[in-house]
Amino acid sequence: MTVASEGMLGDVAVLGLGRTGEAVARHLAGLVLARVRSVTLFGGAASRPGERTRALEAAGVRVVCGTDEVTGSYDLAVASPGIPMDSAFFRSAEAAAAEVIGEPELAWRESPERWLVVTGTNGKTTTTSLATHLLRAAGLAAEAVGNIGVVCTEAAARREAGSWFVAELSSFQLATTSRLHPRAAALLNVTPDHLEWHHTLEAYAAAKERAFANMGPGELAVVSVDDDLCRGVAERCAARGLRVCRLSVEGEPEGPCAAFLRDDVLTVRLDGVERALARTGELLIEGRHNAQNALAAAALALEAGADAAAVAAGLRSFSPLEHRMEPAGEVAGVRYVNDSKATNTDAVEKALAAFEPGSVVVLLGGHDKRTDLSSLARAVRARCRVAVCFGEAGGRIAEALSAEPSGLEVVRAEHLRDAFDAAAGVARPGEVVLLSPACSSFDEFSDMAERGRAFRALVAARAGRGA
Repeated sequence: MTVASEGMLGDVAVLGLGRTGEAVARHLAGLVLARVRSVTLFGGAASRPGERTRALEAAGVRVVCGTDEVTGSYDLAVASPGIPMDSAFFRSAEAAAAEVIGEPELAWRESPERWLVVTGTNGKTTTTSLATHLLRAAGLAAEAVGNIGVVCTEAAARREAGSWFVAELSSFQLATTSRLHPRAAALLNVTPDHLEWHHTLEAYAAAKERAFANMGPGELAVVSVDDDLCRGVAERCAARGLRVCRLSVEGEPEGPCAAFLRDDVLTVRLDGVERALARTGELLIEGRHNAQNALAAAALALEAGADAAAVAAGLRSFSPLEHRMEPAGEVAGVRYVNDSKATNTDAVEKALAAFEPGSVVVLLGGHDKRTDLSSLARAVRARCRVAVCFGEAGGRIAEALSAEPSGLEVVRAEHLRDAFDAAAGVARPGEVVLLSPACSSFDEFSDMAERGRAFRALVAARAGRGA
């Protein structure tokens, strides 16, 4: 285990009784007497005593349920990522504690060596998983942590000496960092999302940019230059002396460091040395957005010391992730693709670009995030033959798609099952039925993974009927 002692942490408050808060509290309870005097977990207004709280109390954690107010006096507070920084809960922690940080910040302080950070609106999980895969293909120990589903603090407690952390960090997680200092970091894209938390696109983008805040001259920042906000980040990083690897699938950036496509070959240039790695057609993950993800992952892996030949082989062997442009089967000549992770409009637009125009029957809908639909509507009209709109947001999406005359057929359905039946009924051999909802899942499912599994089950049932 690689642990850097920060000295005495003192009295610590933990905010939130979800998986992150519980993991942090358990970790800190294990440090009591050594570096922690006391641990108090405030569960939030909706929290209630139960088996989990009793287990925490048995481990030495004081648990306070049913309130969004942090009371007492603390040397440190650790907030779970779902708690907005402008909420009364977070502000009460600021009043009660000398410092408030997020969970990844705590994990980095506990184990700060060999971190790679991946952030962006879309593509984080694929890039994080792929970078981890490439490091392992090169014989290096690596673990994917963070927003990908592995709590950083839990991983730090079991970390092997010499291993790499590839951390997928959301804007929520980055907003509460102060000292986090990765060896290298990647910013894939910034498009409007989570504005209910950050309130403005500028604040959201600023949170993403915090991935590079503590990096210094000579350290590598992999930054897309295919959108305006990211180009600004790249220039600011360069002005601070960072080595900026400009990432693009639209052109070939100049400079000593870049990652790009040349004649459909993934090419990474670091410090003037170019490596031609793999053709896009050799990848098992489809779409230009996944080519960008692969380039970013390759640049991070090469910077961490991975051999170019191993990186090239790893790019060819990496399989699609669950719920991210995941092949779900083929029935009667129709391909079914599960992209349930596409919970915003930009992700859907990128997914549609992976298929031939006019060959897609797309399923759109779910919990309505009230995002602007004009760009999505243009992309769907341009690339889809049929759009089946379902769930809470189905009516608004259908209205946006029908606002201008086009050859697009728009179908309304109540629930995912109805939408699937409608899509399967109109799909022709050679076409793709794509679940890429542009919405969160909470109107019908507990999360996007449950939605994706339901879609796969519907495909399997149709295949079983021999349809």
